[in-house]
Amino acid sequence: MIAIDIIESSALTLMQKAAIEIPDDYLTGLKQAAAAEDGDLSSFVLQAMLENYEAAKEDRRAMCADTGVPRWFVKFGNDARIDGGPVALEAALRRATAKATHDVPLRPNRVHPLWRTDHNNNVGINAPEIEYTFEPGGDWIDLTTVHKGGLFGTDYRMLFPGDGIDGIKKFFLDTLIGFGKRGLACQPAIMGIGLGGSKDISMTLGKQAACLRVVGDENPDPKIAELEREFKELGNSIGMGAMGFVGKSMVVDCHIEVGYCHTGGLPMSVHAFCLSSRRATARIFADGRVEYRTDPNWFTPYMRRETVEWPMAEDRLEKSA
Repeated sequence: MIAIDIIESSALTLMQKAAIEIPDDYLTGLKQAAAAEDGDLSSFVLQAMLENYEAAKEDRRAMCADTGVPRWFVKFGNDARIDGGPVALEAALRRATAKATHDVPLRPNRVHPLWRTDHNNNVGINAPEIEYTFEPGGDWIDLTTVHKGGLFGTDYRMLFPGDGIDGIKKFFLDTLIGFGKRGLACQPAIMGIGLGGSKDISMTLGKQAACLRVVGDENPDPKIAELEREFKELGNSIGMGAMGFVGKSMVVDCHIEVGYCHTGGLPMSVHAFCLSSRRATARIFADGRVEYRTDPNWFTPYMRRETVEWPMAEDRLEKSA
């Protein structure tokens, strides 16, 4: 049984880590982009951001004044049990979000969409978002917090199957150019593309691809992995760099996730994470141990399973027969 006080204290630590500490994978990717960049203003921005990250870590302050909108991703091992159940878990995550807003501090960005009122703590109706998934085996839970910008940096289009790969590329490039020219995203960024699913799932897949996969990670489908590499190269070939200035460092990495969709359509979403890619993960075990990391490991083989049954479940049934 996982104690609720451990969940809350771990969640608060994750909020601090995400706001202050750049993940190593993203920092490495950003340094590589800075080394290759030859645009004057883009180079200046990249160098300033790298220095800012060091200052934030040393001073233990948020790396960006706009700390986005905190959200949670929770993965349950199939054998995990929580003291008080999922309702107690959600309450703990909401308390940790409110406390972190005051203690880190985070900017209290969440307001009512109509009345613009707030509780000054990033908590409210349907906020923070909490998304769930599951994994076979294990008596642990994984908590991941992501502090993602909540304004722009996202676009969606319903393509037709006949648009094919060329249509996907065109929308991707059109979106990146629009982001850069209109200042709708903070580049360079990890780009996430969601292909397929329903409209809402396409958006979810794209956001998770941007926020929950690390720089250098590739989709296990070789053809999709090849597209990811090609899209990264395309994104860095449009003449734009950091914050939309002239350069060639628009994309730190590109991740694509897919879902089966209606035969008549091809939903597509494009998401830019942020120049400050803020994420942190903790695995909490039933015995009270907590292991912190920066790779959410969200898209496992189980997450991407294609057929009706999970093969591991079939194997267990065969062995028990």
